[in-house]
Amino acid sequence: MRNQPHPFMANSVSAIQQEMLEAIGAKTIAELFEQIPTDHRTQSPLDLPPALASEAALRRHLLDTLGQNSHCEGELSFLGGGCWRHHVPAICDEIARRSEFLTSVWGTPSSDQGRYQAWFEFCSQLGELVDCDLVGLPVYTWGCAVGHALRMASRLNGRRKVLVPEALDPERLLVIRNYCEPPEMARHLSIVPMRVDPATGRIDFADAAAKIGEDTAAVYLEMPNYFGIIEEDAERLAALAHAAGAEMIVGVDPISLGLLAPPPSYGADIVVGTTQPLGVHMYGGGGLGGFIATRDEERYAREYPTLLVSMTGTSRAGEIGFGLSLAEQSSYGSREHGKDWTGNSVYLWAIANAVYLSLMGPQGFEDVGRLIIAQAHYAAQRLATLEGVSVPLSGSFFKEFVVDFSATGHSIASINQALRERGIFGGHDLSTEFPALGQRALYCVTELHERQDIDRLFDTLSEILNHDD
Repeated sequence: MRNQPHPFMANSVSAIQQEMLEAIGAKTIAELFEQIPTDHRTQSPLDLPPALASEAALRRHLLDTLGQNSHCEGELSFLGGGCWRHHVPAICDEIARRSEFLTSVWGTPSSDQGRYQAWFEFCSQLGELVDCDLVGLPVYTWGCAVGHALRMASRLNGRRKVLVPEALDPERLLVIRNYCEPPEMARHLSIVPMRVDPATGRIDFADAAAKIGEDTAAVYLEMPNYFGIIEEDAERLAALAHAAGAEMIVGVDPISLGLLAPPPSYGADIVVGTTQPLGVHMYGGGGLGGFIATRDEERYAREYPTLLVSMTGTSRAGEIGFGLSLAEQSSYGSREHGKDWTGNSVYLWAIANAVYLSLMGPQGFEDVGRLIIAQAHYAAQRLATLEGVSVPLSGSFFKEFVVDFSATGHSIASINQALRERGIFGGHDLSTEFPALGQRALYCVTELHERQDIDRLFDTLSEILNHDD
């Protein structure tokens, strides 16, 4: 078979490849890989499908592949656990997809002004929502934000032990462990889990109090927590952390702040969380956005690994300019010598977040929070009337709640499979993550769920549970 160039790769043309080889002084492409040991190289051609010869063929292939997916626009979903289906106003997509933002990279000082101003608006609005004066540009995910915050706390007080909830999103915990590094590494942070009371779903205060000491760098909790429960002892935990000289870090779902108090009001020093509920779709395989916020104090500002955007006057009276502040301490400014390696980010989502925040305003957040509370509690009350089903945790909850199916004799896996066959994504299976809890699932209800959706879930579960296998 004749070796033809790839239709979408100009440099695969033989003449161009030869020209590049001559420019670098190599005879063959194989010479470029001689430094790699032979036993590390593939000895036979990869079994790849033939190259698609046209844009039309590529488009058809992608559409056929995507058509195999089931998604939340086409099916009813009660999945949550870290990524939720919230309403994304059309204008969020419209503005974020504008070429000025979509294709933006670092340019000239004048061309960067618009982007810096948009980022400044994001930081300002989010800061008002979480009641913090200093907000960095977003990092990749909530887990990345927590990891950075724990390392910030360690640098502030020189300690190496951090406390986190025992019940934590497993994916987020894996990211946190990466940031805390293995014991063999010089900057290792020891992670100590705080026990969760199985009756309430909240952190066991006595257990946490016994573990907070003079070697504690930070105490981290989430509001609401992974089970959707509101932590009632947050202020007492913050007081204990501060008495021991530790930093108090709180992870928050920002969509809840129309109803719940902002974390600094109950003692948070560093606030982190996700920005995905703020105008970002449920994307898979990419960053959903995480933020870090603190008081506007130099001791905190000097430990930010992220970019900070500042506003200042110019040589012209009344004119305002925007630019980066303390950029030299980030990995962008100091590479491997930065405070931390920030890696990929989600600066485009900051634009969508800013649009969403400006649309909602304080009243909008209160309205959507009340709607979520009402719908989620209605769902929990209905599901708890099913035979063998209970909503076991006694604490107040927001958006997500745990449903126990253990007494039904059905596994969560079989229930979710039966729901899928009927066009419904059931709750997130907790039985594999926390087997001691039995057959429990984490159900999520947002402002997009109507009463008829919840009634449909109730009727479908009733049919599945009463079906004689």
